[in-house]
Amino acid sequence: MPILYPDLGDLLRLHPQFNAGTVAEALRAAGLRELWWASSDDADHPLRDALPAAGITLRGEGELAPDWRWADTERAQLEAFLSQYPQGRERLRAAGAAEAALSALLSLPLTPERVLSPEMLAGVRAYHEATRAALDEGPGTRWQARRLGELAARLGSLEGAVLVPLDDLPGLLEHLPTAALPDLGSLVPGETSRLRALADRAWQLREDDDLPALFAALTREAGDAVTPLAELRAAAGGLALAAGELSEARMQLEAAAHALRGDEPRSLPGLVLVRLGQVRDAQGDRDLALRTYRAVLALTYAPEVALETARSGLDTPFGLGE
Repeated sequence: MPILYPDLGDLLRLHPQFNAGTVAEALRAAGLRELWWASSDDADHPLRDALPAAGITLRGEGELAPDWRWADTERAQLEAFLSQYPQGRERLRAAGAAEAALSALLSLPLTPERVLSPEMLAGVRAYHEATRAALDEGPGTRWQARRLGELAARLGSLEGAVLVPLDDLPGLLEHLPTAALPDLGSLVPGETSRLRALADRAWQLREDDDLPALFAALTREAGDAVTPLAELRAAAGGLALAAGELSEARMQLEAAAHALRGDEPRSLPGLVLVRLGQVRDAQGDRDLALRTYRAVLALTYAPEVALETARSGLDTPFGLGE
């Protein structure tokens, strides 16, 4: 029978106790070494890095989840139409309130126990019910009933762990009476979660961050497979760059580049090299910066943000304050 694991997408980067490392720990604790992918087709999804690095094979990518991007277009068209009329705007406000309530629920600190709690699943159901009441089933719900029916038909014969979007879980459980949820209540986030949370925090700076404390935390860790030393050094280099300390930033980023071994998460080389190119640019080493940007573009895979930054760097030298 399929065991449905919840996917939070990019929200995994925001929750220290339920991040990509936590999902890897949950799968390993259950003795699982492969995962059926029935979630987002985002190439830069955090689990596409973390799970293979943790030794977990991803199966069914691009095959299980139907491509329903056209439904987003239909939803946008419906919103544009309804916004022209007073009653339509009222319906949109009701749908917006439902979405805001779900966003508020997901913004609370998440733990393995809480992410599949009755409160969370009830909140997801309430969101879909309120959206359906406001906008009707169809374009307003992005054809949720039809989409879940198609997805359930593809998942019904699977055995083992299946990754599905959290907001699809209640509906899929209704369509798949043989499916089950994993027991996450007893899972205590471990070292993999802690290191992943540290790196995630460093990549998303806030104005009130204590940069010296965060830098010290990054540089005293040795890393693991999911969050290797190269990423910790690169994140430290990013902090130094944000503080305007170019020499320290270059030292950390060059150490990160030298620590790349070929078995790290697939996004990491691109992120390391493009930031290193920026630092070299900021120091006036334009020729070496250009070679570094070209190295990013020559990689077999690099996240879109790294590719865009490298292309921009080829056209315009990077300087502090940009």
